[in-house]
Amino acid sequence: MSRYLSPRLAALDAYTPGEQPRDMQYIKLNTNESPFPPSPLVLEKVSEAEVGRLNLYPDPEATVLRQKLAALHGLKPENVFVSNGSDDILNFAFMAFCDENRGAAFADITYGFYPVYGDLYGIDCKVIPLKGDFTLDPTEYHGLGRMIVIANPNAPTGLTISEADIRGILESNPDNVVLIDEAYVDFGGKSVYPLVKEYDNLLVVQTYSKSRSMAGARLGFAFGCTELIRDLELIKYSTNPYNINRLTMIAGEAAIDSNDYFMDNVNKIIEAREYTASELRKLGFTVTDSKANFLFAKSDRIGGEELYLELKKRGILVRHFSKERIKEYNRITVGTMEQMEKFVAAVADILY
Repeated sequence: MSRYLSPRLAALDAYTPGEQPRDMQYIKLNTNESPFPPSPLVLEKVSEAEVGRLNLYPDPEATVLRQKLAALHGLKPENVFVSNGSDDILNFAFMAFCDENRGAAFADITYGFYPVYGDLYGIDCKVIPLKGDFTLDPTEYHGLGRMIVIANPNAPTGLTISEADIRGILESNPDNVVLIDEAYVDFGGKSVYPLVKEYDNLLVVQTYSKSRSMAGARLGFAFGCTELIRDLELIKYSTNPYNINRLTMIAGEAAIDSNDYFMDNVNKIIEAREYTASELRKLGFTVTDSKANFLFAKSDRIGGEELYLELKKRGILVRHFSKERIKEYNRITVGTMEQMEKFVAAVADILY
């Protein structure tokens, strides 16, 4: 660290993205990207003519994109916020809805960015352990008097909680935001975005990075009551009003117009996920009932890190975490059926 960095930030434990090696060609099952390209319409709309307009600023209000997202979800544009990836929205939420008097709460095994944001803004964070089977006890989030952040489906476990559970959390924390991070919801979860019509304290965050094959575009969106959306807009316009570039905005609009293409790919990923989970269980693995585009699995016959390293030698990347509770597990992104067949074959070769 340089001597110029604020001492307040020197101790930050930054988020570690999944590795992106360049030394060889890998089957990448480590960063939860879609194995499918964006839709043909997205590729068509991001045209040479639009590239030629990069000399002009994008619409800071993302008017058309918000209108399309609202129409798709049966909401009003004023209930929609868009930003530079869902991580950007999470960042804004910690900035907007927490301070020295209002903390945050989230699980011990969940998306690794939540504690980073807490540390970044000096927020008191209550970390609530998941149960032994990695399920979340919703009653532990009742009446906490702080912003609650729940990934649903959770990462890296892929497990979900019910709408009824979320209602209970919302109703027991009426004066604090309950943020439901639905990055993976399209792969088998149930979105609670319709509840923003009932609960002023609900913020639902989604992304284009997973089911819509646009991780490289950096585009996220959120649903909430008009007041919450205005709060996020205040942060946006106080930091970077033009935080979505022209090409990403156009790609996002085209993705909504080709929603059937993406939902068809989602079904292919679900099919490949269920096949892979079944094959891993036949090999003796413990596999959570994931509703995301990844699996969370461990074997009693080989350690988590060893399996990760052996797969890497064979040109397959998965995500290994060193945290004590999950160090024997690996998170395996679901790719195409062909990729998953190669993965299963590689695992069997390692074990036998």
